[in-house]
Order: sequence, then C-alpha cells, then structure tokens
Amino acid sequence: MMSRRVLGWLVIRGAAISLIGGLVAGSVILCNATLHVAKPAETISPNPFPRGGAPWSNVTVRAHDGVILAAWFSAQPKQQDNCVMVLHGIGDSKSGSAGFASLFTDAGYSILMPDSRAHGSSGGELVTYGLQEKLDVLDWLRFLHLSGCRTVFGMGESMGAAVLIQAAALTSDFSAIAAESSYSTLMSIADYRVGRTLGLPHWLHNPISEIFVRGASAFAKLRYGIDLASASPLASMAETRTPILLIHGTDDTETPPWHSRRLAAANSSASLWLVPGAPHCGAYATSRAEFRERVLEWFARFQR
Repeated sequence: MMSRRVLGWLVIRGAAISLIGGLVAGSVILCNATLHVAKPAETISPNPFPRGGAPWSNVTVRAHDGVILAAWFSAQPKQQDNCVMVLHGIGDSKSGSAGFASLFTDAGYSILMPDSRAHGSSGGELVTYGLQEKLDVLDWLRFLHLSGCRTVFGMGESMGAAVLIQAAALTSDFSAIAAESSYSTLMSIADYRVGRTLGLPHWLHNPISEIFVRGASAFAKLRYGIDLASASPLASMAETRTPILLIHGTDDTETPPWHSRRLAAANSSASLWLVPGAPHCGAYATSRAEFRERVLEWFARFQR
C-alpha cells in the first residue's frame, strides 16, 4: 500500500508538472497572439482625403527582406519638398492614420500613410514591434526622397510612435518626430498589459506577468528567431539626435504616461506634452486646436 509520504510527493509532482505545462502553454499562446495580429478591414474607401485638394495614390515599396509594403501618398504640388510619414498603431491600418491627413495637407505637407507590415494591405506574417518595422521606415524614407521630399517629419501613434523612435536611432533623415502614446520597452508594456488582462492583484502583476512575458519572448527567439526583448524605444532615445515631441494622455490606461516620462528622461533634447484627460492616442480628439498648434510648430521649428 502506498505510503502517505509517497502519495503526497506524487500529488506535488503532478501539480508542479501541471503548473509548468500551463505556464509553457500560456507563454506559447501569448507569443503567437503577439506576433500574429488580425488585419482589420479598410474603413475609408476609396479616397482618404474626402475634402478634395491634393491628389493621392496607392504606392508600394519592396522592403529590405522582400516584403511588399503598401501606403497612401499625397504629394502637395506647391510644397512637395516638406513631407510627413504617419504610422498607425497595433491592429490598425493606414485608414486609422487618415484622421491626420487634413492636419498636414492643409499646412502644405505631402503625406505618406503606410500600412505597417502584417497590417492592412502590406505583406509580412509577423509583427515585430520595431525590430523589422524600423528598417521598413528606412525603405519608406528612400521612397520619399525619390519622390522629391527634401525635409521629412514623422508622426506615430502607439506602436507607430515606438517604431519611429527606434528608426530615428538608425538615421538622421527625420528633421523631427511627434510620437504619441509610445511604450518605453516592449517587455515593460507587455508585463503591464498581461497583468491587467489576468485581473491579478497589483502586488502579483509583475511576478506572474513576467513569467508569461519572458516565456513568450524565449519562445519567439527559439521558434522565430526574433528577440522581442530588444524592441526598446528607450534604448533608441539615448542614441538618437532627432528632435522628438512625446505626447501622452494623462488618462491613458493602455500605455500609462510614465512610459513617455521615462522616454523623455532618456534624452535631454526631447519635449514632453502630457494632455489632461486624453485616453490612449486620444490627444488630437481631446485637444484638437492645441494638438495642431503644438505639432505644426514643432515641425516648423526644425524645417531645413
């Protein structure tokens, strides 16, 4: 007959195996959900600039790894040498960027609105949170220069903001950037969002969410060869010389404002605008007139 000690050991062993199995399975699920994002349908068709004005066109470039990337491009006939690249956030598309079209075209800027890889009409299977996307930005910069743009600015929302910041560490081609609701590092925002999704007590957020997030990161490196832990706008802020205006709503619960505070602290030339009452990527809707004034003034300050 089995002793109580042996029975107890088997129960503990079984529970441990189940726990480890659950953590591994959870990490794999998290990894795949992070890298594979459902493509939303385009919500603006066929003209992203319904007010008329400058003509627009569908354009594509072949990325550094052969992926075909798609965008909308509007070239201002009178002032085509000043251009803005607008990058959308995770799970969005260039349709989401179209809300900024009149802001820039009315001010005389040509505007490029790409679909990030694995989003919208762009190719690619995996979302890498800046690791590949920052190189895609360099491909779009070459497109803009070949299109006659001499001075290029960047406007990014959420993941798009994080991508722009990471790209700015690789090139001096941006005269200035406005980045709204960026995360400081992918690992830190993943820890926060996983902990919140699990509904854990605050004191359990970090230890539990870190297990899943680090596990997902390890699986991504093993299965896909992607080091998600190196997706770090914070590290890029310390390296770039591009003037960056950081924008963050004080009511942002998706990416808390301390992310932009942390980014601003990493670069003494950066400027931080905290928008009272604005939710995630909601600064333009919350304070439209001030947003227009601040962003256009920021770009005008650094026109070449």
